[in-house]
Amino acid sequence: MEAFRKAVEAGDHAAIEALLADDVVFTSPVAFTPYPGKAITAAILRGVARVFEDFRYVRQLTSTDGRDQALVFKAKVAGLEIDGCDFLHLDEDGRIDDFQVMVRPLSAAKALAEAMGAQFDRITAEASGT
Repeated sequence: MEAFRKAVEAGDHAAIEALLADDVVFTSPVAFTPYPGKAITAAILRGVARVFEDFRYVRQLTSTDGRDQALVFKAKVAGLEIDGCDFLHLDEDGRIDDFQVMVRPLSAAKALAEAMGAQFDRITAEASGT
């Protein structure tokens, strides 16, 4: 999804949120339970933007019907190189209704888990509007 990629690369969080379906489900690479809903997903993505450094997409793969996307990225977290992929599924209205992230290597995934854990009170407050 080119609009999502451009919004992420521009740091345009309002545009990112507008591309999310109300019933989007976010599956984190470092948490067992998925997070359902637009508010929490948008807040998590803002948190990720705060902890990733030098984030960039390096490849994009699209299914023949255009509803499934894989956006391969590179970044740093706590000084460690991290490779990852955002797997997006679009609903019939073209909004993201399923958002799954995978990352490697383990050392960077652990650093991401720690950094996001430190953000989680803020993420929860943002999602609830407090």
